Amino acid sequence: MTDMRAALYDRYGPPEVLYEGRVPVPALARGEVLVRVHAASVNGGELHGRAGRVRLVTGRRFPQRTGIDFAGEIAEVDASVAGTGLREGDRVWGILPRRFGSAAEYVAVRPRQISPAPANLTLVEAASLPVGTTAITALRAKARLRPGERLLVRGASGGVGSVAVQLGKALGAHVTALAGPKNLGFVQDLGADEVLSYTTTGPSDLGAFDVVLDTVGTDHRAFRRLLSPGGRMVAIAFDVEHIAASGFYLLASAVHGPRRVRFFSGNPRHELFAELTRYAESGAIRPVVDTVRPLAEIAAAHRALEAGGVRGKHIIQIV
Repeated sequence: MTDMRAALYDRYGPPEVLYEGRVPVPALARGEVLVRVHAASVNGGELHGRAGRVRLVTGRRFPQRTGIDFAGEIAEVDASVAGTGLREGDRVWGILPRRFGSAAEYVAVRPRQISPAPANLTLVEAASLPVGTTAITALRAKARLRPGERLLVRGASGGVGSVAVQLGKALGAHVTALAGPKNLGFVQDLGADEVLSYTTTGPSDLGAFDVVLDTVGTDHRAFRRLLSPGGRMVAIAFDVEHIAASGFYLLASAVHGPRRVRFFSGNPRHELFAELTRYAESGAIRPVVDTVRPLAEIAAAHRALEAGGVRGKHIIQIV
């Protein structure tokens, strides 16, 4: 087989620019493995890419691709990878580094960018969880969340937020979650100690927190004020309409003052996926799938995520 199905778009614009087309199957470079993708999820960064909001990064060459994470089976292994123990047929999951393209039948990656998928999950379920590596990095590595601390999760019903609520409880924190009014019961079922609607609860209505995880990207200043002395805020989203001001504020806050803001660029390696696998197989973190659609309905999946109110992840099933 020389070509494969993939989600493509020929110009920046609304979800309707997306379509299912055909592109060449990736040619394996030395040290790579070819993964047959069973499923991928839709992430907020892909919406910005497709809409042209980050065209300084994505450029003007078309057609362009979409999709960041994936779950599937190894289809081919380069000879130089033989010593890693990876074999054809192994179930794996991962995230493409610094590029889009996982919404397709095949992806080529290096072994450090994948890990065995959880044995207790289907590959469609597994495709909802790779962004959990972001939650692990944010809470454990950046915020260094400790047992007994108070954690606030903004956007608690989304892909990262729903994992962060579960992980926060697994790490022994008291978790307060902000979500939409229709998702309060759903987030409480994830284990949150307190669930509040963002439509009726503003920063001024909240108390102090040791850690704030922001997956929304707005009002950073107001939520930073909620931090107790020595508190930490981790922001994984930015308001792209005000990226310059927001980025400058976060950079300054990371250096100055007792209430620090952390930020990071996600590029998870094998070890982080392996840790996420352990959490999933132990039951501490479970997958949350909002909808499952075929590749031909990629535009509908983007439209649904833009509409908001998501519970977990929108999944694109390839196989």
